[in-house]
Amino acid sequence: MGIISWLIIGALAGWLASMITGNNASMGALANIIVGIVGGLIGGFIMNFFGGTGITGFNIWSLLVSILGAVILLWIVNAICGRNKK
Repeated sequence: MGIISWLIIGALAGWLASMITGNNASMGALANIIVGIVGGLIGGFIMNFFGGTGITGFNIWSLLVSILGAVILLWIVNAICGRNKK
């Protein structure tokens, strides 16, 4: 995947993951991109660990894997930082 593909998938995955975890109001576009790209790496490692395929290119599967990893990343960050506790 090229750098533009990483940025697009990262932005979409980070944005969707921030909406799922309730962090959308506190995150900007750059944070969404970073979370999505790191989430893609985490999701790829998790999928490979369980015998599946990780990021395979610019497609829906890669987006879903990135969203999974980004949600896990934001969940960990929220747990450590104590965000979203009511």
